[in-house]
Amino acid sequence: MIRSCLSFLVVLSLTLWVSSCSTPTFNSSDELTEYITAEDSEYLVSKVVNGVDFSMLYRPTDLLVFQELSTGYTQEEVDSLRSKYGSYLYFNLSMSKNNQELLNGLAADRNRFGAMVNTLAFGMGDKLNLITATRDTVALADYVYPRMYGMSRSTTMMLVYPKEEVERAEGDYFTLTLQDLGFGTGEVSFKFPKSVFTDQPGIEF
Repeated sequence: MIRSCLSFLVVLSLTLWVSSCSTPTFNSSDELTEYITAEDSEYLVSKVVNGVDFSMLYRPTDLLVFQELSTGYTQEEVDSLRSKYGSYLYFNLSMSKNNQELLNGLAADRNRFGAMVNTLAFGMGDKLNLITATRDTVALADYVYPRMYGMSRSTTMMLVYPKEEVERAEGDYFTLTLQDLGFGTGEVSFKFPKSVFTDQPGIEF
């Protein structure tokens, strides 16, 4: 009788441990976004350097899937999109100075303004690196920089990195680095645990 009770307790403990370690799933994209942007979230790294506000946010695969789904979608469509986006890691990089886009502060200097526009639109591949725990560098696969023409409070872009190269690297973390864009910040780094994508939260479609 005692042995059976002990066995039951062991099984119960294991069940509770697995449940506590399970990846969270949410009913909507809003709930998932609220979870990853919480103050203590490991998916978001924010810092202020020399008056410039930086934030780097990891975007789980299901947020990309949700954006592309139309009404009346099927589970096959969800699985197809998860496969499509699941091979890459996505991050939102946001930067602002005085609660404005970076370009706003350069409007009076045509040369600096033009150089910054060119860098943001075409040159970020030279400014950004993903570095694994073993110091291997993973190149930026792509990025999207939408011009907001002063209508936003920050300069924001989406960064895309190949997942496989990061996943197979040894170590349990990786670091994204951004070179100085001309605001005297020096190199700015954002450190993430690998768990942000190996155990990423999802949406219950």
